[in-house]
Amino acid sequence: MITVLLADDQPLVRAGLRALLDTEQDLSVLGEAADGREAVRQAAELRPDVVLMDIRMPELDGLEATRRIVAARTSRVVVVTTFDLDEYVYEALRAGASGFLVKDAEPAELRHAVRVAARGDALLSPGVTRRLIEEFASSQGARPDEARLAVLTARERQVLGRIAQGLSNGQIAETLFMSPATVKTHVNRIMSKLGLHDRAQLVVLAYESGLVRPGGGG
Repeated sequence: MITVLLADDQPLVRAGLRALLDTEQDLSVLGEAADGREAVRQAAELRPDVVLMDIRMPELDGLEATRRIVAARTSRVVVVTTFDLDEYVYEALRAGASGFLVKDAEPAELRHAVRVAARGDALLSPGVTRRLIEEFASSQGARPDEARLAVLTARERQVLGRIAQGLSNGQIAETLFMSPATVKTHVNRIMSKLGLHDRAQLVVLAYESGLVRPGGGG
Protein backbone atom coordinates (compact mmCIF):
# COMPACT_ATOMS: atom_id res chain seq x y z
CA MET A 1 0.00 0.00 0.00
CA ILE A 2 1.34 3.44 -0.98
CA THR A 3 0.41 6.11 1.55
CA VAL A 4 -0.13 9.76 0.66
CA LEU A 5 -0.42 13.11 2.45
CA LEU A 6 -2.29 15.91 0.67
CA ALA A 7 -1.01 19.46 1.30
CA ASP A 8 -3.12 22.20 -0.28
CA ASP A 9 -4.89 25.23 1.17
CA GLN A 10 -8.01 24.65 -0.94
CA PRO A 11 -10.45 22.11 0.55
CA LEU A 12 -12.00 21.34 -2.85
CA VAL A 13 -8.59 20.50 -4.33
CA ARG A 14 -7.80 18.18 -1.42
CA ALA A 15 -11.21 16.52 -1.74
CA GLY A 16 -10.70 15.98 -5.45
CA LEU A 17 -7.24 14.49 -4.97
CA ARG A 18 -8.49 12.19 -2.24
CA ALA A 19 -11.37 10.98 -4.41
CA LEU A 20 -8.99 10.15 -7.25
CA LEU A 21 -6.49 8.30 -5.07
CA ASP A 22 -8.71 6.42 -2.64
CA THR A 23 -10.41 4.55 -5.47
CA GLU A 24 -7.17 2.64 -6.12
CA GLN A 25 -6.48 -0.53 -4.15
CA ASP A 26 -2.78 0.26 -3.75
CA LEU A 27 -3.15 3.94 -2.76
CA SER A 28 -4.31 5.35 0.56
CA VAL A 29 -4.59 8.97 1.74
CA LEU A 30 -3.38 9.17 5.35
CA GLY A 31 -4.09 12.83 5.97
CA GLU A 32 -4.60 16.37 4.72
CA ALA A 33 -2.84 19.63 5.52
CA ALA A 34 -4.08 23.15 4.73
CA ASP A 35 -0.72 24.89 5.17
CA GLY A 36 2.98 24.12 4.94
CA ARG A 37 3.64 23.98 8.65
CA GLU A 38 0.90 21.42 9.12
CA ALA A 39 2.27 19.44 6.16
CA VAL A 40 5.68 19.20 7.82
CA ARG A 41 4.12 18.15 11.13
CA GLN A 42 1.93 15.50 9.58
CA ALA A 43 4.74 14.17 7.40
CA ALA A 44 6.83 13.63 10.53
CA GLU A 45 3.94 12.06 12.40
CA LEU A 46 2.34 9.92 9.68
CA ARG A 47 5.46 9.24 7.56
CA PRO A 48 3.57 8.85 4.26
CA ASP A 49 5.39 7.49 1.24
CA VAL A 50 4.48 10.56 -0.83
CA VAL A 51 3.41 14.13 -0.08
CA LEU A 52 1.49 15.98 -2.80
CA MET A 53 2.57 19.55 -2.06
CA ASP A 54 1.01 22.78 -3.27
CA ILE A 55 3.56 25.58 -3.65
CA ARG A 56 1.57 28.60 -2.56
CA MET A 57 0.22 28.02 0.95
CA PRO A 58 -0.15 30.08 4.16
CA GLU A 59 1.97 29.79 7.31
CA LEU A 60 4.84 28.08 5.48
CA ASP A 61 5.09 27.89 1.70
CA GLY A 62 5.45 24.63 -0.15
CA LEU A 63 9.13 25.23 -0.98
CA GLU A 64 10.23 25.51 2.63
CA ALA A 65 7.90 22.67 3.64
CA THR A 66 9.50 20.52 0.92
CA ARG A 67 13.01 21.34 2.17
CA ARG A 68 12.11 20.32 5.71
CA ILE A 69 10.36 17.10 4.73
CA VAL A 70 13.16 16.04 2.38
CA ALA A 71 15.80 16.90 4.99
CA ALA A 72 13.99 14.71 7.52
CA ARG A 73 13.88 11.88 4.96
CA THR A 74 10.34 10.96 6.00
CA SER A 75 8.67 11.11 2.59
CA ARG A 76 9.06 11.81 -1.11
CA VAL A 77 7.54 15.10 -2.25
CA VAL A 78 5.74 15.77 -5.52
CA VAL A 79 4.97 19.44 -6.06
CA VAL A 80 1.54 20.26 -7.48
CA THR A 81 1.52 23.45 -9.50
CA THR A 82 -0.68 25.45 -11.87
CA PHE A 83 2.02 25.96 -14.49
CA ASP A 84 4.47 23.42 -15.89
CA LEU A 85 7.18 26.04 -16.45
CA ASP A 86 7.49 27.95 -13.22
CA GLU A 87 10.51 29.24 -11.33
CA TYR A 88 8.96 27.83 -8.17
CA VAL A 89 9.10 24.36 -9.71
CA TYR A 90 12.81 24.83 -10.33
CA GLU A 91 13.31 25.92 -6.73
CA ALA A 92 11.28 22.92 -5.55
CA LEU A 93 13.63 20.59 -7.43
CA ARG A 94 16.58 22.29 -5.77
CA ALA A 95 14.81 21.78 -2.44
CA GLY A 96 14.62 18.05 -3.10
CA ALA A 97 11.21 17.43 -4.64
CA SER A 98 11.06 14.27 -6.71
CA GLY A 99 9.13 16.05 -9.44
CA PHE A 100 6.05 18.06 -10.17
CA LEU A 101 2.51 17.57 -11.32
CA VAL A 102 0.32 20.13 -13.09
CA LYS A 103 -3.07 20.63 -11.44
CA ASP A 104 -5.00 19.99 -14.65
CA ALA A 105 -3.29 16.61 -15.18
CA GLU A 106 -5.42 13.61 -16.04
CA PRO A 107 -6.39 11.29 -13.13
CA ALA A 108 -4.18 8.54 -14.55
CA GLU A 109 -1.21 10.94 -14.51
CA LEU A 110 -1.83 11.74 -10.87
CA ARG A 111 -1.89 8.09 -9.86
CA HIS A 112 1.19 7.38 -11.97
CA ALA A 113 3.03 10.28 -10.33
CA VAL A 114 2.37 8.94 -6.86
CA ARG A 115 3.50 5.43 -7.78
CA VAL A 116 6.67 6.65 -9.50
CA ALA A 117 7.65 8.85 -6.56
CA ALA A 118 6.88 6.09 -4.05
CA ARG A 119 9.29 3.68 -5.68
CA GLY A 120 12.07 6.26 -5.47
CA ASP A 121 12.24 7.41 -9.08
CA ALA A 122 12.23 11.01 -10.29
CA LEU A 123 8.86 11.95 -11.69
CA LEU A 124 10.37 14.46 -14.11
CA SER A 125 12.05 13.29 -17.24
CA PRO A 126 15.56 14.76 -17.42
CA GLY A 127 14.47 16.57 -20.58
CA VAL A 128 11.74 18.48 -18.72
CA THR A 129 14.13 19.21 -15.87
CA ARG A 130 16.66 20.51 -18.37
CA ARG A 131 14.06 22.83 -19.90
CA LEU A 132 13.30 24.30 -16.48
CA ILE A 133 16.98 24.81 -15.75
CA GLU A 134 17.66 26.46 -19.09
CA GLU A 135 14.83 28.90 -18.40
CA PHE A 136 15.84 29.84 -14.89
CA ALA A 137 19.32 28.69 -13.84
CA SER A 138 21.07 30.41 -16.72
CA SER A 139 19.21 33.66 -16.04
CA GLN A 140 20.46 33.88 -12.46
CA GLY A 141 23.98 34.83 -13.52
CA ALA A 142 25.59 32.54 -10.95
CA ARG A 143 29.10 31.26 -11.61
CA PRO A 144 29.41 27.52 -12.16
CA ASP A 145 30.81 25.76 -9.10
CA GLU A 146 32.95 22.94 -10.44
CA ALA A 147 34.30 22.21 -6.96
CA ARG A 148 31.01 20.50 -6.13
CA LEU A 149 31.97 17.69 -8.49
CA ALA A 150 35.49 17.22 -7.13
CA VAL A 151 34.42 14.03 -5.32
CA LEU A 152 33.48 12.32 -8.59
CA THR A 153 35.75 10.21 -10.76
CA ALA A 154 36.13 11.02 -14.46
CA ARG A 155 33.81 8.13 -15.31
CA GLU A 156 31.19 9.32 -12.85
CA ARG A 157 31.32 12.77 -14.44
CA GLN A 158 30.68 11.18 -17.81
CA VAL A 159 27.67 9.33 -16.45
CA LEU A 160 26.33 12.48 -14.76
CA GLY A 161 26.69 14.40 -18.01
CA ARG A 162 24.66 11.78 -19.87
CA ILE A 163 21.95 11.87 -17.19
CA ALA A 164 21.69 15.64 -17.61
CA GLN A 165 21.31 15.17 -21.36
CA GLY A 166 18.21 13.07 -20.73
CA LEU A 167 19.61 9.58 -21.34
CA SER A 168 18.25 6.53 -19.55
CA ASN A 169 20.54 3.99 -17.90
CA GLY A 170 20.23 1.77 -20.95
CA GLN A 171 21.17 4.59 -23.31
CA ILE A 172 24.09 5.61 -21.10
CA ALA A 173 25.29 2.00 -21.17
CA GLU A 174 25.28 2.03 -24.97
CA THR A 175 27.09 5.34 -25.34
CA LEU A 176 29.76 4.57 -22.72
CA PHE A 177 30.10 0.88 -23.62
CA MET A 178 29.23 -0.59 -20.24
CA SER A 179 26.44 -2.74 -18.85
CA PRO A 180 23.21 -1.23 -17.48
CA ALA A 181 24.06 -2.75 -14.11
CA THR A 182 27.38 -0.91 -14.08
CA VAL A 183 25.64 2.34 -14.99
CA LYS A 184 23.18 1.84 -12.14
CA THR A 185 26.10 1.32 -9.75
CA HIS A 186 27.72 4.54 -10.97
CA VAL A 187 24.45 6.45 -10.57
CA ASN A 188 24.01 5.20 -7.01
CA ARG A 189 27.59 6.15 -6.14
CA ILE A 190 27.14 9.62 -7.64
CA MET A 191 24.00 10.20 -5.58
CA SER A 192 25.72 8.96 -2.44
CA LYS A 193 28.81 11.13 -2.94
CA LEU A 194 26.78 14.25 -3.71
CA GLY A 195 24.13 13.66 -1.04
CA LEU A 196 21.30 13.61 -3.59
CA HIS A 197 18.47 11.13 -3.95
CA ASP A 198 17.07 11.24 -7.48
CA ARG A 199 17.85 12.01 -11.11
CA ALA A 200 16.04 15.35 -11.12
CA GLN A 201 18.47 16.70 -8.53
CA LEU A 202 21.39 15.28 -10.48
CA VAL A 203 20.32 17.22 -13.56
CA VAL A 204 20.04 20.44 -11.56
CA LEU A 205 23.53 19.94 -10.13
CA ALA A 206 25.03 19.07 -13.52
CA TYR A 207 23.91 22.45 -14.86
CA GLU A 208 24.68 24.49 -11.76
CA SER A 209 28.17 23.03 -11.49
CA GLY A 210 28.95 23.86 -15.11
CA LEU A 211 29.35 20.23 -16.17
CA VAL A 212 26.53 20.81 -18.67
CA ARG A 213 25.64 24.24 -20.03
CA PRO A 214 22.26 25.56 -21.15
CA GLY A 215 21.97 25.12 -24.89
CA GLY A 216 25.10 22.99 -24.98
CA GLY A 217 26.40 19.58 -24.06
CA GLY A 218 28.37 18.02 -21.29
